[in-house]
Amino acid sequence: MENKKLKAMIMSAGMGSRLEPLTLQVPKPLVKICNKPVMDILFENLANIGIKDVICNTYYLAEQIINRYQNNNLGINFNYIKEEELSGTAGGLKKCQFFFNKGEDFVVLSADGLTNADILKCIQIHKSSNAIATIGVKEVKHEEVSNYGVVVTDDKGFITEFQEKPSVNEAKSNCINTGIYIFNYKIFDYIPENTFCDFAKNVFPKLLLEKQINTFKINDYWNDIGTIEQYKISIQDVFNQKCKFEHDDIIQTENGQYISSSNIPKDTKFIGNSTIGANCKIGSSVTIENSIIWDNVTIQDNIYIKNCIIASDEIVSQNISNQIKGKSCINCSI
Repeated sequence: MENKKLKAMIMSAGMGSRLEPLTLQVPKPLVKICNKPVMDILFENLANIGIKDVICNTYYLAEQIINRYQNNNLGINFNYIKEEELSGTAGGLKKCQFFFNKGEDFVVLSADGLTNADILKCIQIHKSSNAIATIGVKEVKHEEVSNYGVVVTDDKGFITEFQEKPSVNEAKSNCINTGIYIFNYKIFDYIPENTFCDFAKNVFPKLLLEKQINTFKINDYWNDIGTIEQYKISIQDVFNQKCKFEHDDIIQTENGQYISSSNIPKDTKFIGNSTIGANCKIGSSVTIENSIIWDNVTIQDNIYIKNCIIASDEIVSQNISNQIKGKSCINCSI
């Protein structure tokens, strides 16, 4: 099925500062989940529901994103703009207004949202509501609400109030904004041109007054990979089959399991869950425990790596634990 009229935008301009030092090397959309960039996963999910035409606003390390997707085999017609300066979540969308069709609905996703949400169902709910905006919301544990933007709804699912990272005691709901949006073209009437503009601070309050923000409750998997801790959790969620997308096979070993795009010597020992990127060279008698290893990494003989993230092109010549190792980080602990 191809939704010929339906288009999408992926918000891709952010600096990804909460994922530093990893994002000093690559932009957040290209951070890999089990050896696949999160943007690949988003594109594949859109293509699978028939959405082929996608635009991205780029800014930070934009050329890496553009070079990867200009000629892709993911079933996506990739379009992009390059922002000269950051213009906010809504400001970035405004710059993409030319891409969308008047009178039509469209999808907007965040580049750090890993999800199995039923986007087609969300679109159906949006269309039936006649709202200008529909936001995908997710219930989280009440003690976690202070990490997110909280939404309060009426009995029809329309938003009556937003709370930005409220304390646990002040939170009026445990439903949070996932950054999955369905908008009608009318949204552009609420976003000024050539101005820094944010959905949460500048656009949604106006729509709230007009009761024009509907919600769609996400019961499927969703995780914001915007922090190092959430990034690590998302990879464990793949191993635990909470999050599902196409990836290399999970290989079972005596004491653990791994996903690898490289050849692994038979005497390599795995403990817990680890991922190994492409073109890695692993020496003899190496032990890898609960670690994330990117591409082109060399691990010398008799090395023990525990609870680490090793960025691309690194050489590991001594035992390390609880560290992020990369050109932009020396002995960064995690």
